[in-house]
Amino acid sequence: SLLVDEVDGASKSRAADCAAMSRDSNYDHHITIFSPAGKLYQVEYAIKCAGTASGLTSVAARGADSVVVVTQKKVPDRLVDPTSVTNIHKVTEKVAVLMTGRSADCRAQVTRLRYEANEFKFQYGYAMPVAALAKRIADVCQVYTQKASLRALASICILVAVDDEKGPQIFKVDPAGHYFPYFATAAGAKESEATNFLEKKADELGSYDKDQTIRFAIAALQSVLSADFKSTEIEALVLEKNERAKYLTEEDVDHHLNVLAETDL
Repeated sequence: SLLVDEVDGASKSRAADCAAMSRDSNYDHHITIFSPAGKLYQVEYAIKCAGTASGLTSVAARGADSVVVVTQKKVPDRLVDPTSVTNIHKVTEKVAVLMTGRSADCRAQVTRLRYEANEFKFQYGYAMPVAALAKRIADVCQVYTQKASLRALASICILVAVDDEKGPQIFKVDPAGHYFPYFATAAGAKESEATNFLEKKADELGSYDKDQTIRFAIAALQSVLSADFKSTEIEALVLEKNERAKYLTEEDVDHHLNVLAETDL
């Protein structure tokens, strides 16, 4: 009798779970409708897609006077010109963005970022602070979750700059419209593993110079992917105070990789 009661209880529990899942599945067709569990499924799907669509992992870190973004570089087809493939874009000469997600959505987001930054400068006569740009693009992303006629963009933006007043800055914006400042952050397929690596060195980052910050970001990527990169397999950009955004050449990356191979970060 006791065994029968346990079986009946388990069956009822499974039936209740299936009923809840079936009921919730009716709420993932529209972006503006909450499920009974309080979820916006289409927004969650967009965030998941942004993290996994490209299969790449990206890292950003800020040191004492510089900020660095590093990501994998994968050319989708042997017939594609590799110089045309990038996930790191200049928004202005002193603001850059590292995009992760669906390539078409990323490109649209970069275009919007450049428009907002240049429109701000045209209206107010000075360059748009990176914090204001992050808030603006987060507001746009959030509006995309309110209207049934729009689709949330499956892209995650990591905006970086060296602010005149606040120094190195990193902001991360997701498809839901969340935006936060970070000391270091990651995005993409191995985001959680990279975040764990970054957290271990979070207290030391503020004292790193430019070269140390670059090597730390590359080491984070190597660690979570368990791979020794060639200089053609990663791309990086560095920003310093009163300097323009600078892409690292293959020779620069190769130099840092050689130093990393000889030292234990």
